[in-house]
Amino acid sequence: MSNNDQREINFVLLDYSEEYYRDAARTVAPDKISGKFVQMRNKQTEYLILSPKELAPYHANLVERFCRDRGLKGDYTGEGKRYDIREPAWTIVGGGKFDIDRSARQIRLYDNSMAYGRFDSKFLAEKIRSVDKMADYQVMIY
Repeated sequence: MSNNDQREINFVLLDYSEEYYRDAARTVAPDKISGKFVQMRNKQTEYLILSPKELAPYHANLVERFCRDRGLKGDYTGEGKRYDIREPAWTIVGGGKFDIDRSARQIRLYDNSMAYGRFDSKFLAEKIRSVDKMADYQVMIY
């Protein structure tokens, strides 16, 4: 995929944090949230899916949740350490960990996923800032 192709892909940032704090923790989301993320692609759309560590202790849990919410077929493999999508149009690019500090307007992406490997950081900062609520965030990728 060329650099221009990567920039033309639709980008969706999906954050399960608000849902977790509202429905499960029954509290207001704190300014600082840490968790895991996975990066996935489907044809011309790239997804960055964030979840607090309390909701998805493993990257596989996050992929399963995303698939279940969208009616995508998949199953656990590798002693339950991976959840693979059984839909040919979908690719799990990789994953890692994140920290968001909403009061400082910062997001930090780092590390990798034991199950899916490292995420693709190319143009990721500008893709994140293309999301309205993240436009003024400082994006740090390690």
